[in-house]
Amino acid sequence: MPSTSSPLLTTPATDAGTGPEAADGPVDIRLIVTDMDGTLLDDAQRIPAGLWPMLAELRRRGVLFSPASGRQYATLAEQFAGADEGMVFIAENGTYVVRDGEELSSDPLESAVAVRLVEGVRDLAAQGVDLGAVVCGKRSAYVERTDEAFLAEVRKYYVRHRVVPDVTAVDDDVIKVALFDFGSAERTTAPALASFAATHKVVVSGEHWVDVMNRTADKGAAVRRLQRDLDITPAQTLVFGDYLNDLEMLDAAEWSFAMANAHPEVVRRARHLAPSNNDHGVLRTIARLLRLPQPGA
Repeated sequence: MPSTSSPLLTTPATDAGTGPEAADGPVDIRLIVTDMDGTLLDDAQRIPAGLWPMLAELRRRGVLFSPASGRQYATLAEQFAGADEGMVFIAENGTYVVRDGEELSSDPLESAVAVRLVEGVRDLAAQGVDLGAVVCGKRSAYVERTDEAFLAEVRKYYVRHRVVPDVTAVDDDVIKVALFDFGSAERTTAPALASFAATHKVVVSGEHWVDVMNRTADKGAAVRRLQRDLDITPAQTLVFGDYLNDLEMLDAAEWSFAMANAHPEVVRRARHLAPSNNDHGVLRTIARLLRLPQPGA
């Protein structure tokens, strides 16, 4: 659990006046990394309006702001259109990192692994599990399942996607395979992928989502590479997360915050606790630490 002696520890906030206390003296933050769903976004998946003026001030101060998400790069770029100059997007749970339209790093899956995953999903579906696969390429995401209920979920995270007859035959660099389970991903789909967990990273990234990637790929690895490339230390890094796919990047920062609405394991792993996503916890914590005006509700 976060240390109760921390001046930045807070309980779930109920109004705009509560939240983490400012640290003693100025805090030298050079890199801010935030998860999107359940963290920066509220439950209606909206970016807080107060983020846009804050981004301008962060840029003026030379602080790099980096969204880190299981969402694809095209989705993130669309969400931050007009404010993305110099921004580093850690997309697809760290398997694809882009800045100003240029790839900084990627960690593609072997095609044979992607094929085995899709075949496993097909077998599970034949056994009655209500799930579907999203094969995530650099250029697009690809799906076989065509029902509107499934596609509506895909659209939330993959604005660039295609329905194809056979996702194992796509001509793209596959960086991740995401599985959407209409039930509990943590209880049903993830355990069914035990054979892949022995050689690859199987991450529960949401209540209904499981992502399968190379063992070398995660948000934390992407953050550490950024720190090395930009000569930024963990002490100069501020990170926010709420779910299990955020654990490794919390380890990469001394200023690591779990949201008040976070998964219990994330709360245990983070050094500090921020107000919930619906209480604008990311913005309020940044404002307190960097001594910026508190954003409106």
